[in-house]
Amino acid sequence: MRAVRNIRLCTKDCLCLYVCPTGATDTEDGQVDWKKCIGCGMCVKACPNGALSLVPEKYPVQQRHSKEVCDVLFAWAKIKVAAETEAKALASQAKDPVEKQFMKALETSFRRQTEDIYRECGYMLPQSANTRKLLNMMLEREQDPAFPREAVQKLLNELQVQLH
Repeated sequence: MRAVRNIRLCTKDCLCLYVCPTGATDTEDGQVDWKKCIGCGMCVKACPNGALSLVPEKYPVQQRHSKEVCDVLFAWAKIKVAAETEAKALASQAKDPVEKQFMKALETSFRRQTEDIYRECGYMLPQSANTRKLLNMMLEREQDPAFPREAVQKLLNELQVQLH
């Protein structure tokens, strides 16, 4: 385990600087120095803002899901995508600023819920074979001209897939 910092939550120059036995929590660049970090967790316990947490150095191979579970999750994701699309359309038509803001919030919420569903099925984990399958599918489909084809292709070339 190693410590990582959420720089959005970090207020700099906090207790983590003083309790880290190796000096890995220097806040000047906002990152925890993994070469120095020993994973003791003292900085995590000392941080008053919850900006630090411990993460594994290496993630486990993704667990398999049964077809039935994924079918239900994909059906659910389809509903969430439709709801996101509808919220986006309603936001663009809204005249009232509060209604527009609410629709945009719903749009974001539905998108994040869909991402969580795809992540649960293994489509958002970089080490997953499902990620490669999804990216290839995206490249094969007609996409908006702004779709980052080169970035997706580069990601496919660089991903190290863990096969089960």
